[in-house]
Parts: sequence; C-alpha cells; structure tokens
Amino acid sequence: MSSLFKLLTTPLLLCTLISLSSALLINPAAGSRSLLRTINGGADQPDFSVDLNVTNFDEVLKDTPATYAIVEFFAHWCPACRNYKPQYEKVARLFNGANAVHPGSILMTRVDCANKINTKLCDNFSVSHYPSLYWGVPSNFGGGWNGKNEKSEIRPIPTEDARTADRLLKWINTQLGSSYSLEDEKYENDHLLHSNVSDAGQIARAIYDVEEATSFAFDIIVEHKMIKPDTRATLIKFMQLMVAHHPSRRCRRGSADILVNFNDLYPSNKWLTEKHESENSTQHGPLAKFDICGKEVPRGYWMFCRGSKNDTRGFSCGLWVLLHSLSVRVEDGESQMAFTTTCDFIHQFFICEECREHFYNMCSSVSTPFSNTRDFVLWLWTAHNEVNTRLKKTEESLNTGDPKFPKTLWPTKHLCPTCYNNLNQHEESSSIDWDRDEVFKFITSYYGNMLVSLYKEKDKAHIQMKVNAVSEEVLQSTNALVVPAGAALAIAVASCLFGALACFWRSRQKNRKPRRS
Repeated sequence: MSSLFKLLTTPLLLCTLISLSSALLINPAAGSRSLLRTINGGADQPDFSVDLNVTNFDEVLKDTPATYAIVEFFAHWCPACRNYKPQYEKVARLFNGANAVHPGSILMTRVDCANKINTKLCDNFSVSHYPSLYWGVPSNFGGGWNGKNEKSEIRPIPTEDARTADRLLKWINTQLGSSYSLEDEKYENDHLLHSNVSDAGQIARAIYDVEEATSFAFDIIVEHKMIKPDTRATLIKFMQLMVAHHPSRRCRRGSADILVNFNDLYPSNKWLTEKHESENSTQHGPLAKFDICGKEVPRGYWMFCRGSKNDTRGFSCGLWVLLHSLSVRVEDGESQMAFTTTCDFIHQFFICEECREHFYNMCSSVSTPFSNTRDFVLWLWTAHNEVNTRLKKTEESLNTGDPKFPKTLWPTKHLCPTCYNNLNQHEESSSIDWDRDEVFKFITSYYGNMLVSLYKEKDKAHIQMKVNAVSEEVLQSTNALVVPAGAALAIAVASCLFGALACFWRSRQKNRKPRRS
C-alpha cells in the first residue's frame, strides 16, 4: 500500500488520474504521520513536501508533531506552479522526511486545487491565485482561513516573500527567530539544535520519540527472532504493561492487537513455534502484518531525543523515556510486577550486552519487593543516574559523548531546584542531598501530564474543529427551516386546525347521500 501511495502522489500521475473515479484516489486512511517520510517523486529528484487532499487534510495536520505548517495551494496545470516547485522542495527537504535537517519544526505540504475533490477545501481558504502559501499552527488549519478575519491564526505568506527558496527561508527565519540555511546538513549544526536540558516543556515532544522507540524495539526483537518459548512470557507481560500504561494511544491499541493474536502468532508449544518459524521465514515473520504503534510510526527521526551527532542519543534516550513514563503510571499494587517485567524485558530483549547486564545487576541488587509506585519510580530514577555516571566516565575518556548533551545527574537544578536540599551543592557531586519527595513529584509530573500535554492540546483542538464543523453543517442544512418560535407555534396550530377541518369535510362527504339523476 505504501508503494502504491507513493506512486499516486507524484505530480505526473496526478495529472493523468484527474479523470478517474474517486475510488482510485488516495485512501482516507493515508491521513497519518507516516506521510512525513520522504515521498519519492522520481529517482533523481525526490519530493519532500507532503501531498494533501480533502480526505486527509485535517487528519495529517492534526497528527503532525511539527510546531508549524506551510500549505501551498497550487494547480498542476499552472506553469508558474511547476516552475515554483523546485524552490519549494529546496526548503521542504530541511524539514520533511526521514533525513530532515531540522525535523519537527515545520511540516511543508501541498494541495492541488485543480483536483475537483479539493475544490471546497481551496474555497475554504479563499485561494485567489496560484501558488498561494499559508502559515500557521497545524491544528488551526482545520477551520479554514478568512481574509477578513484579523484574529485568524492562519495567515498567507506574501507572494514576494515566497517567490524563491532563499526568500521563503528568510521569511521563515524571521517568524521563528532562527538562522536556517539552504546549505544546512543533518547533524552539522550544533548551534541550531535546541537543547531540551533547560526547558521542561520540551518533554511534550518526547511523546513521538516514545512511539518511535517502542516501534524500534519491536523491530529489533522481530528481526533478530528473539521471541522464543523461554522469552515469550516476558514479552507478553511487557505488552500487557504497555496496553495498560503506555502514554501513546496508538501503542496501547497496537500492543492490544498483538496480544489478542499472540498465541496464534507464537504458540507456547516449542514444536509449534519451530513449525511457525519455518512457515514464516520472511524477514519480519508472523508479526509482519501488525504494527505495535500503528502504521504512522516509525517516522524515521527523533525530536526530544535527537543528538547533535548522528550516533548519539536517539533510541537509548527514547527507551529510557518509555520506561520512566510507564513507571509513573502503574498503580501501587502493580509496582513489583512492573519492576520485574521491566528488568526481564531489558535483560532478554535489549541487544547491547554490556548495557543489559549492567541493568540486570542493578535489578538483582534489589532485595525488598516494591510495595508502591513511589519506590519503583525512584529506583528507576536512581538506576538511570547510575548509568549516566558510568557512561560519563567512559565517554570522557574516549571522547564519544554528545557535546551538546553530556551525561549528568538528573534532574538539574534548573529543571527542579526544589529537588535539591542544598542549592549550593555542585550538580556533578557524587553525593547530592536530594529531596526525594520533590524528586518523585517532579518525575511524576514530567513523565506524566507534561509528556502527554501535546496530545491533550491536539485533542482539544481537534474536538473543537469537529464541533465547529458539525455546527456549521447543521446550520447550513437547516437554514431554510429556521423561523421564529412564535411563527413556528402559529404554523403548528394552523396545521392542526387545517387537519381537523379536513377530517370534518371528509366525514361529511362520506355521509352525504348520492344525488339522484
């Protein structure tokens, strides 16, 4: 399906398919963040901008992790639009796709107004010329744009400011206070990378990295055929934990879907398991048709967990965020189960041997079962800091660390000053006097509500969009019937009286004797 979608979204084929029935057009299910991946428009010149239409417009813009969006309205028959496309793509490659230089900043999209299914969509934005570019927060695009509405959060980009790639990027830099350049290359601009160390609100962007890490972990498990009779029970328990407490709705649904079918996919009987493996000897095995977090993931890039170097942070950071986010969501009575499940999962499925052995040694040093969530959360926090301390020494000696994100004890004073009993104590000290109650309070908020705040904001915006759309539709459909209450009552009374008179007249007619000729 993905290959078919890529073919259908190339401008050349769009021109030739205009006259086909709507059944052959892009499926509404394509409205997902999987569209953020690079869309190939040809072997030589790939398309980075995302092609949208009326069936996926709202969904894609609601779900994108990007902070801002640009929508270009064009017509495939327009010579100026064809000439402008290479300019637009030069900018789009910086922000869109798996190899984006600045992922998560701007989603750059296109809508073909010459496609009849998009006529109403283009009318909603009062498109008066081609190409027309609009800028705003992605979730706000659902309401359209009214040129007379000064309060509208969607605004057109002046034609002169968007005529070339250089001018468009200059305009973007002015809006964002950034210094992006068309020559920027991936991971070569440490000074442009926004560090999340000092901004607590950045954790909201990590919700997308948690999804990415979950998908990445299960790809490793499947590709390395790590689901065996002696490991399947641990995997089942961990997926049960995710079904109940994963911060992403997509990953909860995906985990539940796999769990329902798990016994058929991976039978507990060893002989049946080996038989299934031989029958499903493809690269992805029995799980090929399942997506642990839905078809929108993986996106192919990291946001909160992005390092300033190509080989730093990423998956390991995303996995830690996943574990912390699970720990703050379990109930007191589940804490010991969550602890043992986490320890067993890392020991059996984390493919870095040195790391998993060190983690399991920390697990083995726990002698007293956990009786509440607080103890489990604080143990995981302590374990994470112990790992950071160990890796910091190695990275400093071998110069393999990320200069933008050096390993440190966490949380920092800037993030949580109340976590320190003594603010004068150095953050690099090996014996910080922590206020553990404050640490627990901070971690619970940080990996709890703050982590999913972006989801909640998008949900509110999307619900409001739906309410507004329904209200407008109802108003339009009932517009001809709207009458004052008094008039409505008078009409109702008159109708009743007319009905009564009609009945009386019919009864008289029946009782009348026929006239003699």
